[in-house]
Amino acid sequence: MSRFEGATVLITGATGGLGSAAAKAFAAQGARLVLSDLDEAALGDFAATLDADTAILAGNIADEKLSEDLVKLAVQRFGRLDVAVNNAGIVHSFVRLPQVTSEEARRVLEVDLLGVFYAMKQQIPQMERQFKQRGKGGVIVNVASVAGLSGAPKLSVYAAAKHGVVGLTRSAAVEYATKGVRINAICPAHTRTAMVDGFIRSTGAPEDEAAELTRGVPMRRVGEVDEITAGILFLADPANSFMTGHALALDGGIGAI
Repeated sequence: MSRFEGATVLITGATGGLGSAAAKAFAAQGARLVLSDLDEAALGDFAATLDADTAILAGNIADEKLSEDLVKLAVQRFGRLDVAVNNAGIVHSFVRLPQVTSEEARRVLEVDLLGVFYAMKQQIPQMERQFKQRGKGGVIVNVASVAGLSGAPKLSVYAAAKHGVVGLTRSAAVEYATKGVRINAICPAHTRTAMVDGFIRSTGAPEDEAAELTRGVPMRRVGEVDEITAGILFLADPANSFMTGHALALDGGIGAI
């Protein structure tokens, strides 16, 4: 039997690089999917490519009601919520702290930090109810960043938001460690996604291997989407049942320096 056969998996930011790859990987492992992103048309087009029972709901993760509605959709359509991958996120301009506009800072915090808070606020009670009723709760994987584990020059507000995601992850993991809910974060370094490609163009970094992004990476490269997806599935795997409150760094060796 596949690792996620029959499991209901909720993924936000589902049409982006990491989100779409995670959706495909979970579908290949037998999961049923609840997918969300901003663009309803793009979301529908992507869902149509998947060989999985899929429900979709477009919206802004910075709106708390979206998270409430996504959990309701999972339960109404599939009866439960087994895995939530809180992946939706944005990044701000690559500038020193005083040059980040207050509007841009607020937007990053609303999406990257409060969006995860709203999601967990809705997901955890449903998973706890499942555990009380049937002895099987659920798993939350929050997509943070290596910027959530150390300083990130010229990405200060983004780093602050991702530090917050790690803090939410660890705190809630302890709160629900005996209540059937495992909560972990994945902390990738720069990964080859459309968001990073846009970042490279905006900074004028070399297109070939983005030297601006890899200068401090011992492996001297960016991560590949499939490498990060493998980490997400590892954290969500039911066989990995003794792991909670962890921030898993997939960073090419940055944390070893």
